[in-house]
Amino acid sequence: MGEFDLIVVGAGAGLRVASVAAKKGLEVALVDHGPLGGVCLNSGCTPSKILSYPADVVRGFEDAASVGIEGAISKRDFRKIMSRMRAFVSSRRRYLEEAINAREKITWYKENAEFVGDYMLRAGDKMLTAPKIVIASGARSKIPSLPGLKEAGCLDHVSLLDLDRPPGSLIIIGAGFIGCEYGHFFSAMGTEITLLGRGAEVLNKEDPEVCRIVKMALSRYMNVLTKHEALEVKLEGDRKAVLARNLSDGKIYRFMADEILVAVGRASNADILKPHKTGVEIDEHGWIKANDYLETTKPGIWASGDALGKPMFRHVAKYVAEVASHNMLNAASRDEMVKVDFHAVPHAVSTYPAVAGVGLKEAEALAAGYKVLVGRVRYTDMAMGFAINEEKGFIKAVVDEETGRILGCSIVGSEAPSLIQQVVYLMNTDRQDLLPMMRSKVIHPALSELLVRAFSNTEHPATSMRYRCEQSRQAVNNDW
Repeated sequence: MGEFDLIVVGAGAGLRVASVAAKKGLEVALVDHGPLGGVCLNSGCTPSKILSYPADVVRGFEDAASVGIEGAISKRDFRKIMSRMRAFVSSRRRYLEEAINAREKITWYKENAEFVGDYMLRAGDKMLTAPKIVIASGARSKIPSLPGLKEAGCLDHVSLLDLDRPPGSLIIIGAGFIGCEYGHFFSAMGTEITLLGRGAEVLNKEDPEVCRIVKMALSRYMNVLTKHEALEVKLEGDRKAVLARNLSDGKIYRFMADEILVAVGRASNADILKPHKTGVEIDEHGWIKANDYLETTKPGIWASGDALGKPMFRHVAKYVAEVASHNMLNAASRDEMVKVDFHAVPHAVSTYPAVAGVGLKEAEALAAGYKVLVGRVRYTDMAMGFAINEEKGFIKAVVDEETGRILGCSIVGSEAPSLIQQVVYLMNTDRQDLLPMMRSKVIHPALSELLVRAFSNTEHPATSMRYRCEQSRQAVNNDW
């Protein structure tokens, strides 16, 4: 029996917790059968963004004719693109492995973990126990139970990274983040894409105005079909057929391709870990139940990362790992513990055009009871947007009418992830309002002007010059 001060299940978000605990002198067992770094490094945001950049270059080169630059792409070196991605991921993974192997106080078990009793896990043929446990077991690709899918075979976001050549044609089942990002990548590599989404829009969790822009833009490069539900898969010779029902007319249509990519979401790993055997409850979708302090229903056991079923982004996983570490290892009393705060979690989608957002959409803000003001601006309304000929670009800002507090923002277009970060900073100030933006001088011409225009278009009193000057005067007086 291996006895430890702390067991950490999962080497993605869990790595930080394990490292902090080891520095404090705790004996730590780190259990994960997969490579260190979790989904983000090995099969998620890091490799996908490395792959999306060459696709951006292709589309940008094609669009250059609109500003008077014409030419032709002579080659898309798919092997080099994939090798470059793999080399980066491998180097970072190797660095983590060397660091963990060299660190005292951490024992790494490269095995699947399974709870077998109270505070007790089996890792391979070893039994481990500790008074404190962190569940950071992550998530995996959700594979739908479509008749014929298993027999025909398919790709997911992990297995596609092993490809050495792009498929000639590809059906993507799922029009969310993964489907749209890899639709962009493979279409730019020359693959014929059919994108099947069950929802009314692609990226249907985004603002509807953003969804429509993305669907129109992607339709230039692929066959985008929303309101289509995949029903069955058939292997026909060396090709694959997907039968899907059009939810608008009820008819069943048949689509053929060389390969299928399944991108319908993420599934919990709780069915493998079996946390119920130690008294940890899960919700109806299999995610670990935890309170605002990240404590599970079992004293001494905490949850972190994608296992929570919260927004599954690396920056969220890093944040909740920091909160879990503090509450478990640093807080001397409950008064010193901190709650997780998900009010301003940004996200980005590396499709074409890029998408980013933070906070509430207009409909969500209204449903929450806010009196909202909405501001909109197209990229081409401003000089820099016109300069780069960003005809698809659009920003939508949502503000609380009564306080000027920023409730949310949605962006589609060039530099969307960088632009949205400026809004995130404002949403994490004490007042969370738009006044700092209104007070600030903004370089002209620059894409940052778009944010000022969007929030100015909300016509909140804070956007008026008189109000801004009065607030600035009061601030100076208060400082003195």
